[in-house]
Amino acid sequence: MDPTPWRGTMRRTALVVCVSLLASAVAALSGPVATAAPTGRQAAAPVAAGDTYVAPNGDDANPGTLAEPLRTVQHAVDLAEPGTTIHLRAGTYAPSSNIQLLASGAPGLPITLRSYDGERAVIDGENMPHTPAPVDGSIPRPERGAVHIEGDHWRLIGLEIINGPYGVFGLDTSDNVFDRLVTRDNYESGLHLQGASSDNQIIDLDSHGNRDPRKNGESADGLAIKEGSGSGNVVRGARLWNNSDDGYDAWEFLSPILVEDSLAWGNGFNRWGLPDYTGDGNGFKLGGGGDEDPAAAHVTRNSMAWDNAVGGFIDNANPGALVAERCTAWDNGGTGFDFADADGTLTGNLAVANAPDVSLGSGSSGSGNSWDLGGSWSLASTDPGTITGPRGPDGSIPTSAFLRPANGADIGARL
Repeated sequence: MDPTPWRGTMRRTALVVCVSLLASAVAALSGPVATAAPTGRQAAAPVAAGDTYVAPNGDDANPGTLAEPLRTVQHAVDLAEPGTTIHLRAGTYAPSSNIQLLASGAPGLPITLRSYDGERAVIDGENMPHTPAPVDGSIPRPERGAVHIEGDHWRLIGLEIINGPYGVFGLDTSDNVFDRLVTRDNYESGLHLQGASSDNQIIDLDSHGNRDPRKNGESADGLAIKEGSGSGNVVRGARLWNNSDDGYDAWEFLSPILVEDSLAWGNGFNRWGLPDYTGDGNGFKLGGGGDEDPAAAHVTRNSMAWDNAVGGFIDNANPGALVAERCTAWDNGGTGFDFADADGTLTGNLAVANAPDVSLGSGSSGSGNSWDLGGSWSLASTDPGTITGPRGPDGSIPTSAFLRPANGADIGARL
């Protein structure tokens, strides 16, 4: 008998055994092998610290890579761990329930939800409940916000959030960064933080066209940090316009909030034909509210309010030690700077063509303001076209001579 075929068979068998043993060893080193999901699709592995991708034409059975993205934002969020960055590819994401950010990142390892590489990613809440809620209706807290956040250490970057029951709603949430968001045309405030919320940064926000039919315009602000407390919250570079209630509202927030380099205009007008309209129409509402009007020492710097239905910068009966530095109020339907109840300090502010320009109580004082210096004040420019136009590549508000004193005096905002 010729031994050659037998030897060949033995060699092939030995090779198969070796390959099988090698595969088993690799599997043992790599961890357990993924099993099939109940649907018959392979379950995606949890996303470790790193990048994952979502696209409107993706598939949640995919591994979440750039070449094979996931489809739904919530699925990516549920898989995320501290250090994960979730990139949303261009397009519109329109889930039937809100996106819930309930887990937390960690110090130095935030979870990031962002648009991918400058692409336009839109989260549209029109299919969610309460868009809009009926007149005098209520929205359960968990269902507030097209994006609802209760976790800490998140970064939301470059997203456009529209048509939601609120745009972004945060409850008891801290150490987050909201960077270059657009929150527009929502059925309540564009971005709203509430409760025990601290050390949040809201940077270069554009929030406009938000309204609340269920309250006839009473409470839809561009940006609201309300009904809570927490130190270290900062708003910088915000533009808040054409909202049904106020541009910015700090109603009943007990801890100091810093607002700087921000703009509020055109708020408080009934642009939607809402019946029995109740929008307040202030640019910056600096606390106050409720039966006791709690004191809070909010700080506003280098900011502008113009063409609002009522006030420019108002204390809203807040008796706290408010600070307003180098701000400008122009052509507001009510008082430019209303600090009648505050223990306020106002320095280097400019008020022109408001009705009236200023109302100060006995507790407020300051120096170098236009009303201290006296005289009439003409302006270098009353054309907001540049300052309200496209932002710079870094998200910054374009510089212009808008509302600067024509005589070159160094007072008022510079943006």
